[in-house]
Amino acid sequence: MDRWDAVAKAISDRLAETRMTQMDVASKAGVSLTTLRELQHNINARKRQPRTLAAISEALGWPSPYLERVLHGETLEPHAEEAEDPVLRKLDAVLDELQELRDRVAALEKQRADEAERP
Repeated sequence: MDRWDAVAKAISDRLAETRMTQMDVASKAGVSLTTLRELQHNINARKRQPRTLAAISEALGWPSPYLERVLHGETLEPHAEEAEDPVLRKLDAVLDELQELRDRVAALEKQRADEAERP
């Protein structure tokens, strides 16, 4: 069974991770912006040419068969050099801390809104 939802999540996560735009990736991959959007948002899931997924994989900095393997349900691990890269580990820590701060701000905003509603 094809996992187009996993492909969509992989693309979205990688775009956020790399801060590339859809236009950047579509241009680099040589695919239309519409094709990339359909894949990223899992719209109009249909069979795609393997070269389309390969080109998008490469444009996102992955090996060419990456998205094809995600589509077929393989669990993929980062490259060894990515897993051991101290800069990427620090970045993960920063992103975790940023998420924690966002959660705390959201909780404070909710608390403040709740207090404002009370007479």
